[in-house]
Amino acid sequence: MADPIVPSASPGDPDPNPIPATIIHPRREPFDHGLLPIQKLVFNDPVEALTPLKQKLASSSTQRVDSAAVAELLQISSDHARLVIETLASVLHSETDPLVAARPDDVDSVGVDLRDLILFLYIQSYKRILPRSHKDPAAVADVWPSTSAFDGYLSALSPLQLVRSNSRRFMPSSADEEAHQLSYLQKHLANILSLLSEPVEGEGEESMVLTMEGFEHLGFLIQCDDKGSEGVPLSQAAPFFANSDPDMPAVPVPVSQVHDWLLQTIASSLEHVTEKASAKENGPSSGSDQDVTMADASPRSAKASHGVRSPCFIEGVSKSSYVKQASDINNSSVKVINCHDSTIYILAPLRYAVIYGCSDATIVLGAVGKAVRVEHCERVHVIIAAKRVCIANCRECVFFLGVNQRPLVLGDNHKLQVAPYNTYYSQLEEHMTEVGVVSTINRWNEALPVGVVDPHDSLSHPAGVSDAQAESTTCLDPDQFTNFLIPNWFEGASTGSTKDNPFPLPDVYLTSQQRNRNNLSEIKQILREAPLEENRKRELSSALHVYFRDWLYASGNIRQLYCLQGD
Repeated sequence: MADPIVPSASPGDPDPNPIPATIIHPRREPFDHGLLPIQKLVFNDPVEALTPLKQKLASSSTQRVDSAAVAELLQISSDHARLVIETLASVLHSETDPLVAARPDDVDSVGVDLRDLILFLYIQSYKRILPRSHKDPAAVADVWPSTSAFDGYLSALSPLQLVRSNSRRFMPSSADEEAHQLSYLQKHLANILSLLSEPVEGEGEESMVLTMEGFEHLGFLIQCDDKGSEGVPLSQAAPFFANSDPDMPAVPVPVSQVHDWLLQTIASSLEHVTEKASAKENGPSSGSDQDVTMADASPRSAKASHGVRSPCFIEGVSKSSYVKQASDINNSSVKVINCHDSTIYILAPLRYAVIYGCSDATIVLGAVGKAVRVEHCERVHVIIAAKRVCIANCRECVFFLGVNQRPLVLGDNHKLQVAPYNTYYSQLEEHMTEVGVVSTINRWNEALPVGVVDPHDSLSHPAGVSDAQAESTTCLDPDQFTNFLIPNWFEGASTGSTKDNPFPLPDVYLTSQQRNRNNLSEIKQILREAPLEENRKRELSSALHVYFRDWLYASGNIRQLYCLQGD
């Protein structure tokens, strides 16, 4: 019997998988940069825990909460309460919120909006998706050794060793993360709306309503595309607020109506994301980034994958030098993933940055105004000018920091060192001003260690280890501190005014630096005045060149010369 004939779709037929008119996306920032491994913030029943907290704080006329109130209500230390507010400020959806522009000394007097705090605390119960295995495990094994001297350090924490040996290498895909976060929001939507709603006179479901202002606070967790337009305000996309008179207060809407519309929209968005990811998975494979050869590593040739909403991905760079400047990046977020034995320069103003699964590399970030997260890295030197930085599950790394807030250290770390910021490029101060990083405050050596176990991963952990504190950092020996010179690729095209490191060096590092300069000058003088015959001087010069060349190859810095030569 012949197979039945399946009619082909004609050009006039409707699309079998049409794009929904309104698509909801989860905001990545709270999930990427807003989760804290503090056990007292993780509630088994968030609604039961947060409802009385909301009622207690709702009496405030300004609806804003300072760190003292957060510490008292959550029974956490003042340091952790301050951390809650600073972390929340770094992931807020509204740039007009006064907390976003508050000076460090004014954070407590400004406080955080109660509704944003409630949503922030609610998602502390979120569990991250487990990463997928790499498509080419042999390639990963080439740069990630299967064993390490540290693998037996926490023998009781076999799940942590599992995380170190696997997830440090393989970050979940953006599509997988988005689908996972949409499913989380779908599951918890009713609870979230109940915490944002307000009672009115009446009976049943109609007695709880949501104002337009309260609805807009959902923008902390979700964002909308409507009829092809990206980043549409929630109230404009929602049918019950879309036509509200801007000069008149909008009429509150029953929570049940909001819930039904959001649930339906999230379901169709989730279906769209899943179908899109499936089509990409089954289609021709393409890397998130192209490896850049040493000769091609210049601001004009650097390539990376990015979209308007999604971050710019720099992935899989190996044994290369890689450069991106502001004109190469059309969005405000960067993720550097699985880069090894390379030097990477991202000389641009950014809002967010993630460095994940890198080893034996030097990574320079320009100015980051919101947050940087460095995770699952080994033997990496990271140079950052940022408002805040979080370091998680890293080994033998050195961080040269210019940071306005205390560095957050969490997870299973070993032999981490911190030092003051040590470089500059011509547009650095301009980029710092653009994103709100100030050079007069540098808390590089005030690391705040928190939990060694991350309650947001999807692994089970042995009893009793959840309260353990992460290993903190040590300060780099001043005698080992050196300036890092960024090659001037932009000579003749750059208009920047930065001529030196904008962050003042602590006296002990400044003194050591000056002593090293003096020692070098003395050695040069001794060599110049050495009573040697000309042929002996030539032999000495030749020997120095040989040793220098050997050092260039042994350290990998020879690639920097190739990079400059190729440019």
